[in-house]
Amino acid sequence: MGKDNKFTMPSSGAGITRYFDDYKSKIEFKPAHVIILAVLVIIIEIVLSMINPFG
Repeated sequence: MGKDNKFTMPSSGAGITRYFDDYKSKIEFKPAHVIILAVLVIIIEIVLSMINPFG
């Protein structure tokens, strides 16, 4: 059945598109910065809950 076709379809890599190869963000964060930011948010949340325990 496949031998009857006179043309071949281009291989598409099973439909997987690699967007990260095409786009480079101008803003990049190091993993340490993300962890520090998360710890700061947790500390601020704890301090705020101590100041106003009903809120």
